[in-house]
Amino acid sequence: MGYRVVVAGATGNVGREMLNILAERQFPVDEIAALASRKSLGTEVSFGDKTLKTQDLDTFDFKGWDIALFAIGSEATKKYAPGAAKAGCLVIDNSSLYRYDHDVPLIVPEVNADAIEGYAKRMIIANPNCSTAQMVVALKPLHDRAKIKRVVVSTYQSVSGAGKGGMDELWDQTKGMYVPGQEKAPSTFQKQIAFNVIPQIDVFLEDGSTKEEWKMVAETKKIIDKSIKVTATCVRVPVFVGHSEAVNIETEEFLDEDEARDILREAPGIMVVDKREPGGYTTPVECVGDFATFISRIRQDSTIENGLNFWCVSDNLRKGAALNAVQIAELYGSRVLKKG
Repeated sequence: MGYRVVVAGATGNVGREMLNILAERQFPVDEIAALASRKSLGTEVSFGDKTLKTQDLDTFDFKGWDIALFAIGSEATKKYAPGAAKAGCLVIDNSSLYRYDHDVPLIVPEVNADAIEGYAKRMIIANPNCSTAQMVVALKPLHDRAKIKRVVVSTYQSVSGAGKGGMDELWDQTKGMYVPGQEKAPSTFQKQIAFNVIPQIDVFLEDGSTKEEWKMVAETKKIIDKSIKVTATCVRVPVFVGHSEAVNIETEEFLDEDEARDILREAPGIMVVDKREPGGYTTPVECVGDFATFISRIRQDSTIENGLNFWCVSDNLRKGAALNAVQIAELYGSRVLKKG
């Protein structure tokens, strides 16, 4: 027997990617429902070699369904997730709504799979922020070996993290730079994104950090270890898909760069591409469509006693969102439902 699976927000970037990944990974689906808002009702979406017509999220009955992957934003999730959970359907939520709730597990399966045991409190599991997900996959095996004390991370985040509107804005502004009369003023972003970088993702908080930066701090502590100190600077860059991060870590024990490289090569979900030659590293363009988190530029930081630097790249629509949600569904299926 397989599972009855719901994808809510099936017409969005992440929802479509969830359907693609469920099909690619041959998730054991007996029945699947694609849900959308009424304005998108009847829109056709692909699931493997099948075409699904979207159903109305507002009137959908979740009773008898096993797993619902939500990619509909915090406000809609707040409205629909409790009802789905009450009906006995596990909600795997891609929004930020439940990430910091003590009764809701925040899971990256390669990192804290055992947290799945906490699902029953609310019948909801949270998917982490895209920039956090790829970073913690790399941090966890290094933390297990040498205990990370502090992380300094600067992100280079693609416009797809802001949804279709962000991707359209980059495309339109770039075109407008060359075609008179087609100039495009910023609307999704705070400033021009074409040929520019913007050191603001989400709103500013009282301490001067942005909410995206705060998310990386809070989520890393919840997923790996509350004692880790994290400071982040999150930057939007004119890349369509793929988040990059320059990560500096300080560990309690000395960790040689060669050993770190070997540890990461053996770690689940990671691909090390680290040749000290021109082009011997991974860029966002090369990671698009891939399941892996790519690690490059591993090297000692000589300015502190136990320090390492590395470069981390991943497809944010995959590991940062849809793939991680599907992996959580696989984990729930294998450890809890045991049907597939």
